Amino acid sequence: MFSSDAPQGPPIEPRELKAAMKAFRKRLKLTCLDDQSRIGVGPMSSGRKSGIVGITPPNQFPQAIWDELVRQGKLKYSGNGQYELP
Repeated sequence: MFSSDAPQGPPIEPRELKAAMKAFRKRLKLTCLDDQSRIGVGPMSSGRKSGIVGITPPNQFPQAIWDELVRQGKLKYSGNGQYELP
């Protein structure tokens, strides 16, 4: 598909990948907590699990970082711009 002599962008720093993963996990956690705290789940009930497994990644990071995290197996692409933890 891609040839090895194709021009590639600058290498991605490991600290950028780590920061992107941290931001992704934080956004996923907050999205799940928001989903779990909906009205209709009574305070006396045992609650319910969130059905959210994938999210759109934070836009502070370029697409190349998300592609690299998928290549490394740290994220899984679910389609339509959504990513999930493997």
